Amino acid sequence: MEYLEQIKAKFEGMPLYELLIMSGLGLALMLFGYRIKKIAFFIIWFLIGYNLMMFLMPMLNNMVPEIAGSELYQILLPIAGGLLLALLGFSIEKVCVAGICFFLVMIITVQYFGTEIPTLAIGAIIGVVAGAAANMMMKPAIIIATALAGAYALTVALLNIFPVLDSGILYFPLIGAFTLLGSIFQFVTTKHVS
Repeated sequence: MEYLEQIKAKFEGMPLYELLIMSGLGLALMLFGYRIKKIAFFIIWFLIGYNLMMFLMPMLNNMVPEIAGSELYQILLPIAGGLLLALLGFSIEKVCVAGICFFLVMIITVQYFGTEIPTLAIGAIIGVVAGAAANMMMKPAIIIATALAGAYALTVALLNIFPVLDSGILYFPLIGAFTLLGSIFQFVTTKHVS
């Protein structure tokens, strides 16, 4: 349950309007990810870049005291990291899908199993296999990846908007249910869309 506390703490300081934007983007990804592929890739890569920068901020704060002392840097650096990865993801579709699968596996690995080298190596191998499989089955991979990424963003936002909800009990069931709901919705509504 330590990872749930880390996730909750990471987003706890976000203002309500940012959490509402995050939940709206998550809902759009979850339900319409395949129809808005390019936008979905941009949003997913933005969320990945933002999360990576949030994980790196404590290290940057220790290395560069000027960053730690500036509220502007604390706000802009995660956004800049998100935008840099979003621009990359927006431009290259096959690499983007493989990368989304790889990074989703790595984020899950780091958050739930730790950062030891053997754990990261196993996560990387699974991520590469997931990315390769995603490239072979492009449409289902896009649908499932966008539904999962949207479900993650929506779950984290909802658990922070409504702190009375027990994240220890609801985190995984909400992500699973939202992913399933989003995947089914996307498969049904994009049956004749290539």
